[in-house]
Amino acid sequence: MTNRAPLSYASAGVDIAAADDSKHRIKALVESTFTAGSRGAFGGFGGLFKLPGGMRAPLLVSSADGVGTKVKLAIESGRNDTVGHDLVNHCVNDILVQGATPLFFLDYVAFGKLLPEVVEAVVRGVAAGCRENGCALAGGETAEMPGVYTPPDYDLAGFIVGVVEEDQVISREGARVGDTLVALASSGLHTNGYSLARAILSDRLKLGPHDPFPGAAGATVADVMLAVHCSYLGALRPVLGRIHAMAHITGGGIPGNLDRALPGAIDAIVHRSTWDLPGVFRVLQEAGSVPDAEMFRAFNMGVGMIVAVSGADADAVCASAQAAGVPAWKIGELVKGSGRVVLD
Repeated sequence: MTNRAPLSYASAGVDIAAADDSKHRIKALVESTFTAGSRGAFGGFGGLFKLPGGMRAPLLVSSADGVGTKVKLAIESGRNDTVGHDLVNHCVNDILVQGATPLFFLDYVAFGKLLPEVVEAVVRGVAAGCRENGCALAGGETAEMPGVYTPPDYDLAGFIVGVVEEDQVISREGARVGDTLVALASSGLHTNGYSLARAILSDRLKLGPHDPFPGAAGATVADVMLAVHCSYLGALRPVLGRIHAMAHITGGGIPGNLDRALPGAIDAIVHRSTWDLPGVFRVLQEAGSVPDAEMFRAFNMGVGMIVAVSGADADAVCASAQAAGVPAWKIGELVKGSGRVVLD
């Protein structure tokens, strides 16, 4: 019988020592997010969290998401902290649409070859997002999966749980004919449209992550394309009670998300003349010869959130957003119809 060297987990591509190193690196980051509801210690098999007291009929609201192929730009540029922050903010916005505020967050990061310094950077971003939004990083998982991911590639996903009083849930049923639509500005592409954007940057513009971005003085492609997805919690929390319906503008753009906030008998009229497209979208459209309709389906086009409110409350919502540093403006109105979004 032929002698063979003994096999180990490491020889099969999984480095337990690297996983242990990663855990030691992120312990302080995770603990920096703990809030009053956090229970238990870092390293448990499950995260513990105490529901806030004083609520009459609390509903838990949950969501899960990723950052799509934006992670490829993070890997190529060597900037791995921003995508973790993106992940949290995206999930916060998704539950905010229903009036919920976040309680805790879980993350999952999977590698072909686990690199502790990259794990630390990703979780640093997740922790920053949790601290920004006042939610605890209650747990997570870091996996090494040789043969599934090709180094240096990795992927990440996030899972959020928030809470809202049952009688304060925001839904499409609150939208009314005559409501004013208020837009809150995005901070860039957020986490959608990156497959198209990357194709334009690499194939048409022949740009790498460290090259200057056209028209962006002093900024590289990485600077522009890795801008962190904006959280709208701080901007909208003070006025949640005035909002009738809300749409987070993610994959599908304004037409593919605002319709999710409309009852069947109401149309949304969005006036394109109310805002100037940010430069990043103009550059991508021109370089890729992308038709208008495709741009508005693939990208947020400078609009990260749209809320429907009474005309009397529109100015208050704009003021709340602007006080939080988020530009906001009246972008349209709701009219009788059949659940369509009309870009006027």
